[in-house]
Amino acid sequence: MPYSCDSDVTLDSICDIKICQSKEGYRFSVDSLLLYNFVNLVRVNNIADLGTGSGIVGILLAKKYADARVALFEIQESLIRLAQNNLAINCLEDRVEVVGCDLRSLPASGLSGGKHDLVVSNPPFRVIKSGRLNISEEKAIARHEMKLSLSELIEAASFLLRAKGRLCMIYHPGRLSELIRVLSEKDCEPKRLRFVHSNRSSEAKMVLVEAVKGGRRGLKVELPLYIYGDNGDYSEEMEKTYGW
Repeated sequence: MPYSCDSDVTLDSICDIKICQSKEGYRFSVDSLLLYNFVNLVRVNNIADLGTGSGIVGILLAKKYADARVALFEIQESLIRLAQNNLAINCLEDRVEVVGCDLRSLPASGLSGGKHDLVVSNPPFRVIKSGRLNISEEKAIARHEMKLSLSELIEAASFLLRAKGRLCMIYHPGRLSELIRVLSEKDCEPKRLRFVHSNRSSEAKMVLVEAVKGGRRGLKVELPLYIYGDNGDYSEEMEKTYGW
């Protein structure tokens, strides 16, 4: 039976999945697709998506790794309901679950740690006093560190990861030095970076980072990713990312 959204949400198709998301609240952006595409593991058994929102990154990874079990962590009730609906829409309820919890109290939640091969996150990157706070609380929590600081996020990721497990995230380049410092403090060694630019003449707008829990030192900086080509259209790589 076709799924119909409520009047306050839209049903969108992207990369062979369907995602229900709020018309006025938090909606996924290209950042989610960039993060998904950045993951390059051959095989994964257990995946955690921290701050999953509508569930898009975790659902895309569940489709990519057909044998993996995926946990979608989210604190906002409205987004938890959306993510649960999206699991049903994409027929993934047998191996993907939504975990409603505060990541700051994850070690004390009773959940077992140290078992995930991969943790991904598109976290809030604005400190509370920076940037104009969005009127929508749902958007504000997703973009500003109202409920979760960078240090608390990395601590949660480190708790969930097994030894040599990988953390992949997308973040703001203006806070890259802070991110690398916090990763090292939480025993997650940065191993791979890729800067994202709007076009060849613009500064980096985002950075993709992969870190390995307990990994050895050694950092690879990949070629930059350009969202738009010289003609103003999406670059060839972005077209492939969208599945066009």
